[in-house]
Amino acid sequence: CSAKRIHHVSDSIKHLLDVISPGIQRRHTLPASEVRPLNTQDAISVFEIEREAFISVSGECPLHLDEVRHFLTLCPELSMGWFEEGRLVAFIIGSLWDQDRLTSDALTLHKPCGSTVHIHVLAVHRTFRQQGKGPILMWRYLQYLRCLPNVRRAVLMCEDFLIPFYRKSGFKVLGRCAITVANLTFTEMWYPISGHAYMRRNSEAIRFPQHPLTLPLTKTDEQVDL
Repeated sequence: CSAKRIHHVSDSIKHLLDVISPGIQRRHTLPASEVRPLNTQDAISVFEIEREAFISVSGECPLHLDEVRHFLTLCPELSMGWFEEGRLVAFIIGSLWDQDRLTSDALTLHKPCGSTVHIHVLAVHRTFRQQGKGPILMWRYLQYLRCLPNVRRAVLMCEDFLIPFYRKSGFKVLGRCAITVANLTFTEMWYPISGHAYMRRNSEAIRFPQHPLTLPLTKTDEQVDL
C-alpha cells in the first residue's frame, strides 16, 4: 500500500509540474515583439542589416561597424531596436548634436550637452520590409524623444528619394546638407520635439531605462519599403 501511495503521489506531482511548467516556461521565452535600446552586443546584427540595406542602393553605409559600436557605447539610450522573437528586424541609431546644422563632425561625435538628436540611420531587415515597420519604429522613436527633457528637435540627412518617406513621419526640409559622402549629396530634415509622448502605435512593449512605455499592438495598413 505504501508503495502504491508513493507512486500515486509521484504521479500527482508530475501532473502538477506538467500543468505549471508551461506558465513558468513562458516567463523565460523571448517576447514575440519587443522594442528596446541597443547595446554593443547588437552591433554585428545592426551592421549586417545596415550593410545590406544601404550598400545595394547607394554603395555607402551611414555607419561602419566600429562607428556602430562607438555610438552604442556612448549613447545607447538614443538607439532603438525592434526585435521579433529575439531577432533584430529594424533599428535606429542617434546621438546628440549641439549646432543648428549638421557638419562632418556630426558623423562621428556625440555632444552630451546638445539638444538636437542626430538620427544617423534607420534600417529594416530585408525580410521585414514593406510591412510598415520603418514608419512605426520612427514614430515610436520620436515619441520616446519627447520623454527626454533636454531634447528639442531631431535632424537627419537623407538622399532626395527618401524625402517623401520622412515627410510622412513629420520631418520638414531644412535645406541642402553641407556633408557629402563620396559622390552622394544629401538633404537635411528636422522634426520638432515638444509635448508629451503618445502611448500608442503598433507593437507590444517598449523598455527604456527610467522611461517605460507600453504601447498596444494594433494593425497598420501602411505600405512602404522600410
